[in-house]
Amino acid sequence: MRKVISKDGTSIAFDQSGEGAAIILVSGAFTVRSQPTMVQLAGLLAPHFTVFNYDRRDRGESGDTPPYAVEREVEDLAALIKEVGGSAFVWGWSSGAALALEAAARGLAITRLALYEPPFIVDDSRPPLPKDYVTQITEMISSGRRGDAVEYFMTRAAEAPAELVAQMRNTPMWEAMEAVAHTLIYDVTIMGGNNALPTERVASVRVPTLVIDGGASPAWMHHAAQAVADALPNAQRCTLPGQTHGVAAEAIAPVLEEFFAH
Repeated sequence: MRKVISKDGTSIAFDQSGEGAAIILVSGAFTVRSQPTMVQLAGLLAPHFTVFNYDRRDRGESGDTPPYAVEREVEDLAALIKEVGGSAFVWGWSSGAALALEAAARGLAITRLALYEPPFIVDDSRPPLPKDYVTQITEMISSGRRGDAVEYFMTRAAEAPAELVAQMRNTPMWEAMEAVAHTLIYDVTIMGGNNALPTERVASVRVPTLVIDGGASPAWMHHAAQAVADALPNAQRCTLPGQTHGVAAEAIAPVLEEFFAH
């Protein structure tokens, strides 16, 4: 584990593996760099690239400096890009894909960009988020009700069935999710509070981009991926058969390897 210091003085922890062109992995909600999928993906890409797998701020071994702003997370990514030599490929997963898009829109030296299921809501193929969505999550977190915040996010934003979430409460995964539940508000902020697609912002990203979704994901995820690809001026689209939002490392690694190798 190594650390880089972001613009506001926050230390950002990362693991580096492999050799070759640099790839930075940007995780989504609840995810830390030690999560199995992140570790496995880094391992699968390391024979071909130098992989930087990092903890987003206030997760894992990374620090934080209030108040939060999306700009701070973009600066974290900028500090990592500087550390890796001044430019990098970037892969983003879920809200991490939206963060990677924002970083590219702000002109960071991202030379190729891959996005897995950025969770924008682009039509009525799923219900909109509740009008008090941000308020509810903020109040739950500020009052220490981490489990309730996780459940609310999972059922309202991720559309997980209530009975499945109830079962998850009794698994080790739940404790790990509660441990980083306070950062949900960061992901909510990145997604604009309502997961609307910032079409003009996305259209300003001109780097070659691969937009990926899972064949077993719900229709609204497919629609989101298509809308992002349509808004980008230089995009390819790819669907991974049988995959869901919790994509398997062995399914996505070959696709990323091929895209980033060209």
